[in-house]
Amino acid sequence: MSRIGVYRITKEGDLALLMGQRKKYHLIPLIQDAEFQTHRGIIYHNDLIGKQWGSKIESHKGNPFYLLQPGIQEIIHSTKRNTQIMYAKDIGYLLLKMNIINGASVIEAGTGSGSLTQVIAAMIGKEGHLYSYDSREEMQNLARKNLSRIGMDGRVTFIRKDIEEGFDQTNVHSLFLDLPNPYDYISQVNEALIPGGFFGCILPTTNQIVKLLTALRRYEFVNVEVTEIMLRHYQAEERKLRPVDRMVAHTGYLIFSRSIQS
Repeated sequence: MSRIGVYRITKEGDLALLMGQRKKYHLIPLIQDAEFQTHRGIIYHNDLIGKQWGSKIESHKGNPFYLLQPGIQEIIHSTKRNTQIMYAKDIGYLLLKMNIINGASVIEAGTGSGSLTQVIAAMIGKEGHLYSYDSREEMQNLARKNLSRIGMDGRVTFIRKDIEEGFDQTNVHSLFLDLPNPYDYISQVNEALIPGGFFGCILPTTNQIVKLLTALRRYEFVNVEVTEIMLRHYQAEERKLRPVDRMVAHTGYLIFSRSIQS
């Protein structure tokens, strides 16, 4: 089982990020006696195990690489997927708005490939728990594999069920929907959340948002917010600091609200 965490020395089973001089990186689990082959040479896992994070190492051809501990963002970007995953710019704001912190109980519906699942599992810690709903078995199987890669299987319960039938849990702190028609399930959301609980979802079009706002008003949700987040990177070079040619602009609209006791 692979591990992520905060510590100084690498061990077998760790996920390691190998970064070349041009910032291209590879994410690999460290396995005794294994080899990692690149066009810039072979790197032997035994030379990485027991090293301090941040070490500079060389391939058998003498090309330099940097041994780094991966962050959750690199893990998401390398996630195997068969659906569109959420972007870090949206996930970061989502975690704050929905108060997804250590010890929280959370429901997500629309597991997908499990990118958000991995982040929530990391945020809620050992004392929290995530319940992930999806009616598609193949999606949850992939998400399980991705979650197992970072060693957080025990923090998530996967439930294959149509949420029209309702959620199995009640009194959860936060509930997030990644579905095309969240407005059809606000009654079920209301029953699952604690009074004052945090609700959120992501939608691609304004037409869907209008329907959702109507449903939230019907069930007397409060503090409704509609947000779109854009992120622009710059070339981090002293002699030509400028915006990069491409940017991640519209990825979806985030909608947040709070339940109240009826």
